Amino acid sequence: MTGLFAIPLLVVLMAIGVPVAWSFAAVTAFLVWIYDVGLNTLMLQGFRSLNSVILLALPLFILTGYLMEKGGIARRIVDFTGLVARGRAGMGHAIILSSALFGAIAGTASAAVASMGTIMAGPMAERGYPKGYVAALLGVSSLLGILIPPSITMILFAVVTRQSVATLFAATIGPALLLIGGLMVFNAFYVRAHPEITLPPVAKGETGRRVLVALPALSLPVIILGGIYGGIFTPTEAAAVAAVAAGLIGAFVYRELTPKGLGDALLRTAEMTGTIIVILMFSFLISRILSAERIPQELGEALQGFAGSPLVAILMVNAILIAAGALMDDVSVTVVVAPLFLPLMEAVGISPVQYGAIVATSVVLGANSPPMAPILFMACRVCDASVLAAVRPALMILAFVALPVMLVTSFWADLSQALPRLMGML
Repeated sequence: MTGLFAIPLLVVLMAIGVPVAWSFAAVTAFLVWIYDVGLNTLMLQGFRSLNSVILLALPLFILTGYLMEKGGIARRIVDFTGLVARGRAGMGHAIILSSALFGAIAGTASAAVASMGTIMAGPMAERGYPKGYVAALLGVSSLLGILIPPSITMILFAVVTRQSVATLFAATIGPALLLIGGLMVFNAFYVRAHPEITLPPVAKGETGRRVLVALPALSLPVIILGGIYGGIFTPTEAAAVAAVAAGLIGAFVYRELTPKGLGDALLRTAEMTGTIIVILMFSFLISRILSAERIPQELGEALQGFAGSPLVAILMVNAILIAAGALMDDVSVTVVVAPLFLPLMEAVGISPVQYGAIVATSVVLGANSPPMAPILFMACRVCDASVLAAVRPALMILAFVALPVMLVTSFWADLSQALPRLMGML
C-alpha cells in the first residue's frame, strides 16, 4: 500500500505551485523508484495507451468551446434562454439554461464560465443580483457541461476505465436534468428572499428576432447529439462536426469570428490539449504501476472491510471523491483517483456506468469547493466578485443542490442507467 502515498504527494506538489503535468511526472518517478519498474517498457505502454481514436475528440470539443466564445454563438444562446426564463428569477435561470446548452455543444466548463460570465455578470449586477451569488451560480452551472453530453470528463473516464463513451454520455443526462431543476428551484427561492432584484425588460418585437438569430446556434446540440445517438457518426466524428459547424456559424452567419479570434482559439486549444495529454499519459503510467502492485484491489478490500456495509462503502467513496475534488483539478480526479475505487464500487453492486455518473457529479462539488475550487475562482475573476463573497452562496448551492444530486445518483441506479438501457446500450 506504499503506492497510495502517490496521491498526497500529488496534492502537495500542486499545492506548492508545481504545474499539474509535472506533478504527475514527479509522482510517476516516485512510483518507478519505490517499485523498481522497468522504465523503457512502461513508457512504451504509456504511449500505446494514448493511441486511441476517442482522444481525438478532446481537442475538437475544446476548440468548439473557444470558437463559440469568439464567434458570438454563446451570446445568442444567452439571449434565447433569456426569453425562455422570464420573471424576476429569469436572469439566474438564463445562466443555468445557457450553461446547459453550452455543455451540450462544447462539454467544457472553463469556456462556459468565460463566455457566460462576460455576457451576464454586468446585466445581472445592474438588476440587483449580488456579484458573489452570480459567480457562485455561474461556477456550479458551468459544470453542467461535465454532465450533459458531450463531456470531456466522461471521455477521459471512458478511456481510463475502458467503457463506452456513448453509454457514459447517456448515463449523465438524468443527473444533469436533476441538477438543472435543483439549481432553478434554488435560484427562485434566492430571488424571492432578495426583493432588490428587479425584472429585466424585454423590448417589444425582440422575442421573434432573438429566436430567429439563435436558431443557427441552437442547431448545434441537435446535430451533435442527434448524430451520436442516431448512429450517424461516432463521438469523435461529432466533435469534428461541432468544431467545423461552430467555425462556419461564427464566421459566416454571425460574422464575429475573425482570423485573430480563430488564431487565439487554436492557441488556447493547443495549450489545454497539450496539458491534458501529458497528464493523461502519466496517469496511465501511474495506473499501470498501481494495478501491477494490486493497490486498487487491496484498497477496495480494506475499505469494504472497514465500512462493513455497501451503504457505508458508497458514502465513503463519495466523501473521498469530494475531498479529492476540493484539492485537485477535475482531470486529476477523473483519471487517477476515480479508477482506484472502481473495483470497490463493482463489489458493492455499482456498475461502471453508474459510477461514471457518480464521478461526474462529484466533480461538480469539488471544482467549486475550497481550497482549490478552480472553477469558482475563475468565475469570481470573470464576474469581478470577491472570493469571500462567493464562497457562502457557493457552499449553499453545493449543500442544497449538488450534494443531494450526487447522493441520489449514488443510490438510485435507474437515474443513470435507465436511459442507456432504453437505448439498448446496457
